[in-house]
Amino acid sequence: MTAIDFTSFVDRLAAVSGETIMPFFRSALTVENKKAGGFDPVTAADRAAEEAMRQLIRKTFPEHGILGEEYGSQDTDAEYVWVLDPIDGTKSFISGMVAWGTLIGLMRFGEPVYGMMHQPFTRELFSGDSGAALYRGPTGNRDLRVRACDALSDALLFTTSPLLMNEADRARFRNVENKAKLSRYGGDCYAYCMLAAGQIDLIVETELKPYDIVALIPIIHGAGGIITTWEGAPAQGGGRVVVAGDKRVHQQALDLLNRG
Repeated sequence: MTAIDFTSFVDRLAAVSGETIMPFFRSALTVENKKAGGFDPVTAADRAAEEAMRQLIRKTFPEHGILGEEYGSQDTDAEYVWVLDPIDGTKSFISGMVAWGTLIGLMRFGEPVYGMMHQPFTRELFSGDSGAALYRGPTGNRDLRVRACDALSDALLFTTSPLLMNEADRARFRNVENKAKLSRYGGDCYAYCMLAAGQIDLIVETELKPYDIVALIPIIHGAGGIITTWEGAPAQGGGRVVVAGDKRVHQQALDLLNRG
């Protein structure tokens, strides 16, 4: 069984999570804070959507493992492990903004093999298997492809927020930001999909968890992009991540992030 055999099942996961989430969006929902000394929101929508996906996975593939943001890990030493973030971009979600989505990733023997980002409000799906990436939405279906950008000075840069970085990492990020043509904040998973679609050129992040990134890796790779840690290593473990549509800009960003 190859990763491509799971595409219809991932569509089912996206449908059930979207149906669960949408009644909560732009409603008077209760928001809890998971982080002492900061703000890391979680809602009933997050929990309900992850539980709905977990139930469908357990029913369909009981031998598979699951790693999710809200309910932790189960059988993560299995051959196949599903990595779920029911609402990536919860801060945008609770603000009524649309820069959020459901991340559904599949790993085989510890390697990301398939991923989807579903935005149920805009009715968009971005998916990839590292060999190709696809957009489906109101404007039709099309292949995703990154754009060429040979210089950081021509690059459009995104990060969720420099305030999420520690002081030392923020200073290194500023080295990149000062060289970029334009920097913008926000976007979460949606920014990664826009990079895969050829709309932006570079993303620099820190403090990511596996469920923040695993689903996005096959989409980025399938669209022809590159995604690594700041040290140039594989990024499925999260942490500090650099994503680029062009290897030249990726290397220029790494050089600045690791200066000194």
